[in-house]
Amino acid sequence: MASMVRRIKLGSQGLEVSAQGLGCMGMSAGYGAPKSESDMIALIHHAVGSGVTFLDTSDIYGPGTNEILLGKALKGGVRQKVELATKFALSFADGKAEVRGDPVYVRAACEASLKRLDIDCIDLYYQHRIDTRVPIEVTIGELKKLIEEGKIKYIGLSEASASTIRRAHAVHPITAVQLEWSLWTRDVEAEIVPTCRELGIGIVAYSPLGRGFFSVGSKLLENLSEDDFRRVCFC
Repeated sequence: MASMVRRIKLGSQGLEVSAQGLGCMGMSAGYGAPKSESDMIALIHHAVGSGVTFLDTSDIYGPGTNEILLGKALKGGVRQKVELATKFALSFADGKAEVRGDPVYVRAACEASLKRLDIDCIDLYYQHRIDTRVPIEVTIGELKKLIEEGKIKYIGLSEASASTIRRAHAVHPITAVQLEWSLWTRDVEAEIVPTCRELGIGIVAYSPLGRGFFSVGSKLLENLSEDDFRRVCFC
């Protein structure tokens, strides 16, 4: 059966993806207990078979377990059919969240993700959050080296300001910026969206359905499990 999901160019650097992507975080973290591995692999395979080939994960989802799940799902020739995005920069130390963008961490995080995913190269590698202690030029410089070494193909940023995007793009072209954009999250339209359009950077909108609120309605909150993070932070 022919795919009904159209293909688009994401940014101006050559990456082509399905117009609809599959965010995999909720399979392993965030939205209640981790889901059945076999069910989630079947879901991923169904999505890819339907033409949804742009898969999104991060090393913090689990942490690590979502990348391991994706690695298993990509066996048997599936890897060659998808565009895989993962992220680095967020970690937990002594129960506290930490953001890191220093070169040593960037390289170590990439190597660890490659191992968990059991692949040789990441298609789109995002900085999940910006480490304000490290100049963005330094972080992007290390990502540029990873491209030169064939470990990643394209660079992305997540939740970055317009000025940070410009500075990063001056070091190496940024392919995509991931941000929350929906009917109730419109602040990005003031500066960030115009900046990306000007620079030829693709935009990947996460939570376009308001983390389920727009598809389920107010009753969503009544049915969330105790370990669903939306109970304490619906943002």
